[in-house]
Amino acid sequence: MKTAYDVIIRPVLTEQAYADFADKKYVFEVAIGSNKTEIKLAVESIFGVSVEKVNTIRTLGKIKRQGKFSGRTPEIKKAIVTLKKDSKAIEFFEGMA
Repeated sequence: MKTAYDVIIRPVLTEQAYADFADKKYVFEVAIGSNKTEIKLAVESIFGVSVEKVNTIRTLGKIKRQGKFSGRTPEIKKAIVTLKKDSKAIEFFEGMA
């Protein structure tokens, strides 16, 4: 059984993510095996907000080389969470924008 803290790994803080704070859109790195319903329930339980929709993006790792050895960077999955208009903002992100 996954807990909410197993689903949400960390927030993604980029310039584009900062620009979306005004529209109540927040970006999180999530577990690869999690689905949109699990992400929605996790954000609602951790931050106490109501989620309107969740969009997910899965990126493959890039191939990197060091001499003759090659490997991949880790795969990640990101979720863009949009809150409802009447929902409060997430307090964690308040002072960052």
